[in-house]
Amino acid sequence: MIKLLNKASQEVCFMRRNANMNSTIRNTWFFQRFLNNKAVISLLIILLSLLIIQVFTKIAYLFSPITQFVNFIAFPIIATVILYYLVAPVINKLDQRGINKRISIIGLFIVIVLLIIWGVSYLVPIIQNQTRSFMDNLPGYLETLERMITETPFIPNAEELFPNISSYFEDFNLSVITEQINPIITSTFGSLSNVIGTITQLATGLVMIPILLYYILVDGEKIPNTILYYIPNKYRVSARRILYRGNYQVSQYIRGQILVATIVGIMFGIGYAIIGLDYGVTLAVISGLLNVIPYLGSFIAVVPALIIGLLTSPLMFIKVIIVLVIEQTIEGRIVSPQILGNSMKIHPVTILLILVGAGHIFGLSGVILGVPGYAVVKVIVSELYGVFREQSGLYEEEHTISNLDMEETDPEEDELGSIE
Repeated sequence: MIKLLNKASQEVCFMRRNANMNSTIRNTWFFQRFLNNKAVISLLIILLSLLIIQVFTKIAYLFSPITQFVNFIAFPIIATVILYYLVAPVINKLDQRGINKRISIIGLFIVIVLLIIWGVSYLVPIIQNQTRSFMDNLPGYLETLERMITETPFIPNAEELFPNISSYFEDFNLSVITEQINPIITSTFGSLSNVIGTITQLATGLVMIPILLYYILVDGEKIPNTILYYIPNKYRVSARRILYRGNYQVSQYIRGQILVATIVGIMFGIGYAIIGLDYGVTLAVISGLLNVIPYLGSFIAVVPALIIGLLTSPLMFIKVIIVLVIEQTIEGRIVSPQILGNSMKIHPVTILLILVGAGHIFGLSGVILGVPGYAVVKVIVSELYGVFREQSGLYEEEHTISNLDMEETDPEEDELGSIE
């Protein structure tokens, strides 16, 4: 008993000594000015991040096999994720109605294959014929463009600025385009081995996509729990929030953008068919595909239609403008608010900066995947920042303005209000 009391007293003394030491350290000038300073902590985090980036740039060659592997599997994985978010709600609805999940997945695959066959057999020939017709008529369009420019009174010395544009395109046809594109293709692929590698990668991806999609649809509900199993209990709640918030953001964006793009393509197709615009199906498909890109895509998509309408006739140009105004009104007032809403909670200026930056660094894939990637990073950073606020102790003295404080007004303002 005496030994236990002695041991307990020793532990109490040790705890008091540590508490006194901690209080002494907290009261020092160094701790108050540096370790307990949010600006210094933020600066240290930034410097540490830059140091890690610098180290990785120096040893990047060590990760080249990993980079090649990631590039090889990126296409099937990204395509599988996009398809999963599109078809998962349908599978879940069928599963809730008592239909076996595997049977519903196989039936959905059959529907997708039939849609692909319809697109290849119906849309592709139309687009091919319209593209060939456009190439055949391109010299005439260029002559019309030259005549319009030279006859425009608002452009001084137009003939000197655009001398004989059509003379450069007298023999402009598909063979000329092929001759121009061949060097680009050769320089892009480099050699026969690279061509074979690219074809192999594409074929492998096309084979992997349905297999991955099938197993993700079957066992997709187990993925979050499997990931959380390897997360320590201390951080499991935060990790769960990151997973579900990130999943919600990405799913809403992918489903919304693709559904809006499909509706936009259909609206343009109907509008161009009504006014009789040449190459209407091709222009509608291009508009739908470009509309996947937020903000910028819709503006880029209208340029070809406006040019074709202007080169056809002034009346057709006016008709195209009317179609564009009607489409933009329906999309902006009805389609986008109902489907997308404000689920991403990202400012339009931020989206434009992401599109420009990601497009410059990663090309087309960056333009398409930049916004959902930013949404996921935003969720992760905000959650980690919340954990840091709770555990760092640097924000204990801060307090936010409550609604009661916001409602309190100056007595002078109250007097002015009563006088008025």
